[in-house]
Amino acid sequence: MMAAVIAIAGPAYAGGVNRALAPVDVPDTMAERMKPCVACHGREDRMGRDAYYPRIAGKPEGYLFNQLRNFRDGHRYYRPMALLLANVTDRYLLEMAAYFAALEQPYPPPERVVSTLAEIKLAEKLINHGDTARKIPACIECHGKELMGTAPFVPGLLGLPRVYMSAQFGAWRNGGLMRGQTPDCMSEIAKLLTPEETNAVVAWLAAQPVRGKMDPADRLSIEMTKRCSSIIEQARLRP
Repeated sequence: MMAAVIAIAGPAYAGGVNRALAPVDVPDTMAERMKPCVACHGREDRMGRDAYYPRIAGKPEGYLFNQLRNFRDGHRYYRPMALLLANVTDRYLLEMAAYFAALEQPYPPPERVVSTLAEIKLAEKLINHGDTARKIPACIECHGKELMGTAPFVPGLLGLPRVYMSAQFGAWRNGGLMRGQTPDCMSEIAKLLTPEETNAVVAWLAAQPVRGKMDPADRLSIEMTKRCSSIIEQARLRP
């Protein structure tokens, strides 16, 4: 692996002695290149405002590629991400996605959330069974029986901060800039849920310990594959 050498010219003063600073070797690795990303997404113990930065280590490669491209192309907007990804090619975005998909980091502990028995039952009903009368699918239909995601396009729901999930549901429902206004299956589902249902679901998810593994792609039903076909179309690499 090639190494980049950074030479810093000019005098340095240590103990009253004028010395030239030595060159610094910077390894040309993906880990080194991705340090700007890890500055926000790297720690597992996010609190307060930082909880809006989600974990990306171990997320499905196709999902990460979709999100990176959406930020770059303005379909999903957050200015720091747009600046970081401006003019980055699809192929390099795919390299970035592959790097973070393979990255293993510890998960945070469950959040301490106070929910009523009625809220817990409501959340478990929607997560495990959905609401067929309103065409709301169960969360486990797409996100896997353990809610750890379905490779390669659907992310897991466990280990995410409650405030982050609430913000994303709000953006999907209202067409906010963070999620863009491009219709997809989650924006449709978010608009069908009441605020009470959304709050119950994200509180329940945030309070669960991380368990199990990501499901394989064939766990996604034919119906849900058709309903959320946009995520698969997006993930195809452009020439």
